[in-house]
Amino acid sequence: MTDDYTDENRREDAADAPAPFGTTTADGGVTDAEPQYGVGPFSIREVSLAGVWLIAFVASFFPVRGEIGNGVTVWGSGIDWVLTIGVPTVAVFLIVLRRLSPQGIRRVGSLGIDQFASVAFSVAAVLWLAIIWNSFIALFGHVGFLGTWVVWVEFIMMLAGVFLTVLAPFIPPFSQDFVGRTEVPAHRAARPVRPVTPRPVAPKPQPAAPVYADYAPPAAGAADETAVIDVADTVAATPYAAQTASRPARDDDPAPYWDADGDVVGAASTDAGGTARETAAAADAAVEQQPEASAAAADDTAIEAAAAAARQEESAAEPAAEPAAEPVAVQHQAFWALVPEERDIVDEIGIPVFRIGPTAWALVIEDRGDTFVVRHEDGRIGYLHDVSGVTRG
Repeated sequence: MTDDYTDENRREDAADAPAPFGTTTADGGVTDAEPQYGVGPFSIREVSLAGVWLIAFVASFFPVRGEIGNGVTVWGSGIDWVLTIGVPTVAVFLIVLRRLSPQGIRRVGSLGIDQFASVAFSVAAVLWLAIIWNSFIALFGHVGFLGTWVVWVEFIMMLAGVFLTVLAPFIPPFSQDFVGRTEVPAHRAARPVRPVTPRPVAPKPQPAAPVYADYAPPAAGAADETAVIDVADTVAATPYAAQTASRPARDDDPAPYWDADGDVVGAASTDAGGTARETAAAADAAVEQQPEASAAAADDTAIEAAAAAARQEESAAEPAAEPAAEPVAVQHQAFWALVPEERDIVDEIGIPVFRIGPTAWALVIEDRGDTFVVRHEDGRIGYLHDVSGVTRG
């Protein structure tokens, strides 16, 4: 016997010893539960699930319909083998690979390995049940039971797979496989959904009320009064009145009348076929047309002024365009960083990849402001989200 058992050997033995209850392991798991014993690196549940799959896999090479040697197996009936035996085979393969290579495939899409196995065996059990159901329908139709003993074995094995995947977390001793597991962030497709905010409704623009320039309401009682035009005063102010006043009036003198411009002209001669009564009616129509033309011109001017005022209000109400915010620049220059305490470096979905601490400098290959992209010595790359108190080298 030699004295080669040094302090280094004692440290190696201490590292191989199981961690005491209530402590935290290196990968974040908690050892509050009793230690789990199994067969080699596999748990009792995983060994049982592999045995169930092996029986179903061997039975799948026997005919599902017909006699042995002449019937058709599930592998030869189209693509029925994909969901009946193919997907459960992939699930068991991933469970074995997870134990042999912990850093390998850890999920299928947004499903973990155990979740994928639960779905695989559940779907397969339903399909084998459908084959049995169709066989009974053929039996009641006096055709005969089409299925062989293989469909019963496959259905029972798939039910056992559902028991070892879906119900195992609630049934001991298989529940020990789910106690004390490391808590990791959920996949983004498995997280709670975001609330949906109703889209804001844009207000409808209201038309501006027309504004009439230089408009004054009429005085009270003016609407009830009737304008009286003194024809005699109007005629007296015209040159025609002066000419007629210089000579005496005669019985055959024609009566004066107004044209469209409001000028007083002499009446047409009786030889042209006009009479004094007709000329007086023409004069009255000319007096009525003159104020209507003036009122129409005033309304057109007021409408144009209102439209110009509305355009000015719309141009003043439009907000000025805000300057676009400048994007935060990302620094791609690598540097050394030292954290004040041990921190996790995670991947894109938040699973820890490795850890850095205050005892060694870490290489940061990209600075994204609130996140550092860190590279390990062996080439692994991860993200440091807690950048507070980091010393740059």
